[in-house]
Amino acid sequence: MGTGYHTQTTPADGGSYGPTVGELLTHPGVVGDRVLALAVHYAVPAACITVLAAAGILALTARVRRLRERRWADGARHVEILIPPEVQPTSAEVLWEQLHGALEHPLWRRMLFGTPHLGFEYRISPDDGAVIRIWVPSVVPPHLVENAVAASWRGARTRTVAAAPPMPPPVAGHQNVLVGGELRLGRPEQWPIRTDSHGDSAAALIAAAAGMPPGYHACLQVLARPVFGRRARHTSRPGRGAGLASGLLAGIAGDLVREMFGLFFGRAQTRNGAPRPAPRSADRQASLEQSARDRAAAVKTRGTHWATVIRYAVTAPVPTGSDTQACVRARKVARGRAHALSSCFSSCSDYNHYARHRRFRLSTVLTERRLGRGDLLSTPELATIAHLPLDAGIAEIHRAGARALAPSAIVAFAGPATKPLGTADAAPGRTVAMRVADARHHVHILGPTGCGKSTLLGQMVLADADAGRGLVLIDPKGDLITDLLKRLPRRCADTVVLFDADSASPPPCINPLDTTTVGADLDLVVDNLGTIFARIYHQFWGPRTDDLFRSSLLTVCTQPAPATLADVARLLTDDTYRARLTATVSDPVLHGFWTNFEALGDAGRGQLTAPLMNKLRHLLLRPFVKTAVAGGPATVDIGQILDQGGLVLARLPKGRLGEETTRLVGALLVARTWQAVTARAATPATQRRDAALYLDEFHNFLHSSTPVEDMLAEARALKLSMVLAHQNLGQLTPTLRDAVSTNARNKICFAVSPEDARDLARHTLPQLSEHDLAHLDAYHAAARLFVRGQNAPPFTVATAPLPPPIRGRSAHIRAAARTALHATAAALPDPAPVPIAPAAADYTAAAETDPAGPVWLPLHPPAASGGRTRLALHRLTTAWPQPTGTTGPDNTENPAADRRTVLPPPPPRPPREATP
Repeated sequence: MGTGYHTQTTPADGGSYGPTVGELLTHPGVVGDRVLALAVHYAVPAACITVLAAAGILALTARVRRLRERRWADGARHVEILIPPEVQPTSAEVLWEQLHGALEHPLWRRMLFGTPHLGFEYRISPDDGAVIRIWVPSVVPPHLVENAVAASWRGARTRTVAAAPPMPPPVAGHQNVLVGGELRLGRPEQWPIRTDSHGDSAAALIAAAAGMPPGYHACLQVLARPVFGRRARHTSRPGRGAGLASGLLAGIAGDLVREMFGLFFGRAQTRNGAPRPAPRSADRQASLEQSARDRAAAVKTRGTHWATVIRYAVTAPVPTGSDTQACVRARKVARGRAHALSSCFSSCSDYNHYARHRRFRLSTVLTERRLGRGDLLSTPELATIAHLPLDAGIAEIHRAGARALAPSAIVAFAGPATKPLGTADAAPGRTVAMRVADARHHVHILGPTGCGKSTLLGQMVLADADAGRGLVLIDPKGDLITDLLKRLPRRCADTVVLFDADSASPPPCINPLDTTTVGADLDLVVDNLGTIFARIYHQFWGPRTDDLFRSSLLTVCTQPAPATLADVARLLTDDTYRARLTATVSDPVLHGFWTNFEALGDAGRGQLTAPLMNKLRHLLLRPFVKTAVAGGPATVDIGQILDQGGLVLARLPKGRLGEETTRLVGALLVARTWQAVTARAATPATQRRDAALYLDEFHNFLHSSTPVEDMLAEARALKLSMVLAHQNLGQLTPTLRDAVSTNARNKICFAVSPEDARDLARHTLPQLSEHDLAHLDAYHAAARLFVRGQNAPPFTVATAPLPPPIRGRSAHIRAAARTALHATAAALPDPAPVPIAPAAADYTAAAETDPAGPVWLPLHPPAASGGRTRLALHRLTTAWPQPTGTTGPDNTENPAADRRTVLPPPPPRPPREATP
């Protein structure tokens, strides 16, 4: 009966499982033996397959990672950081936060292509100082790093170059001894390092490498890759779990120690026999420390994270073939420097710290910048070890000097109807230009010699010449015009009027007293010329000299032919010539002046005319000045040149002409230009063409009777843009400084002195301070433009170099200018021939027979005057001859040489009366 209860039934749908389950329940040992036998039978093959598969996967992963890193290294760039004057402590954290966001990609992209890493590198050498740069792989656009640097460190500038090895190759005849290692976290990565240290690890790093012998190089790399996903989230658990486990283990170990102590020595008891309770102060202290560690670990889990590794190295040069002792000594020195570098991060020790480790194939991993898994750091921790030095007094670092500011969107790009200024510092590739309409509000360019003013002027002149806009350029040094003649467009050759003091060819003539050719007002001409002389020679120019000069100008201009400054000298020294001209004066005031002049006698007249004559002689004794200023009728119509898009280039080097002569000729050109511009008032505004007046060292040339502030205000309506360049504000008078500050609305400042920066900062604050204006690099400028009726925010710009010179262009333009001058001179009426002087005996008869004919100067010494002085004065000032047959470089005759004056021979001197 009992056997029926042991009958086993098989399920209809799963009979195969019945015996197995039954055996497992009734005979578990049999099932275990069977499983063990199967495991023993298949364990070894399965283990081998698993190990091989894991090894293959690891090898393939490493190979893919290696190929990926090599691909990133090919075409990598270095973004060199020029440190701003002031560095904020929190700027580095902002940088790494922005870079973390820039390198973040979707999960599928990270799985397929990986996440690239960056390298923050310090390179220090005695020759180059400390260079801080960011290594950027080829798959990361460098502008992402440049923009992040500019946004994080205000005023920092970047320079992107091709990536180079961290250590330079050995010089010829030497080999390098490399010593270094790797810094890794000494405790689990969930524990943070110190981020609130009062020290500056970057400054300590540079100081540790300072003073190395020549040829030594030090480098420290901080490689960092953004961490996403599981590893970043996993940091929130190990900190707490590890702390709990360690606390539990510590408690168990403590209990065991106490039990063993009580077993052998007995448990401490109280007075009543009860066991004394164990003190809890140690547990309380451990609990507090553990709580602090847990909080620090929890803080580390916040924000973004990076996988990092730090490598350092020092190279020492050793001559090739040196003995072992020399290599050992160099290695010891390099090892000491390397240990000093690695100890700079000891200030970051807290719940975690950095420990030195050896790194095999250090040179290879440094060059290839391999990262691997790395140590996990939060962004504040990474900013603690990879940042710019905060100390502004470190001499080894390369500083940007001035903060870089991008131009506003309203500032024009380079293009038609603009004048190029360069490229923006803070926006690489962004060209900057000034609109022609905005340039009518005038441009003030300030900067010391060698900063790039002439280059900027040259770019603006070339833009005007290429667009067909007329201009006048006065260059008191000469190099600018020399460079421009090699680069002007070929079509400008026929429109160039060249004044060159160093040329053997005669210059054009701008005779300031020629009111017939240019149609100027006589009173305005005399007023301008008198004011120019008075301001240039203000130290030696009194009211009597000014009265004499203005009266002489009005008198010589009464003759039919165009008068010159040489006629003024003749008027004051030639009694007969003066008598002829004053006889035709109809103005009673002017006639009365000459009556009083004649009444002074020879001694009085000589004393009165001497201050004026020595200045006229100083000018007329120079052939270039005499031809350009007093060479006869004017051959240059500046108004017509500006209206037709021509170029007037005046090369007036002070070393050739002297400072006062250069100022006088330049001021006469400016006055003639202003006369031509004011004549535009009769032309409708819509028909006036834009023109420009470029003045280098402009304070030497603005001496006309029209005040500078009025000239700047009126020129805009007449479509004349004045570009005023000079070196410092101390060159300007207070009146001129205020006029330029108010009316020259476009300001371009190169590196200026601290005194000038204090005044100019009023135009650029708060964006650019005095420090910025005084610490601009060469060929970099701060600009504040007047754009479409409003002041645009200031920005910094790097001026572009002039285009390469064109071979033969200068000679072609000079030849065309000479040809045009010869054609103009040939079109002028020939001067009347000067007859040969009669004999001394016939002098009086010739004068009485033909009073209207040529009158010869009596050269015998008058009473109460020195005859020799009178004769020398006449010969030097009345008719200074030019050499006969003067030719230019093209072997063409000098037309000005034919318009010379023949000196008559002086009559014999009468015998000196015997004195009693």
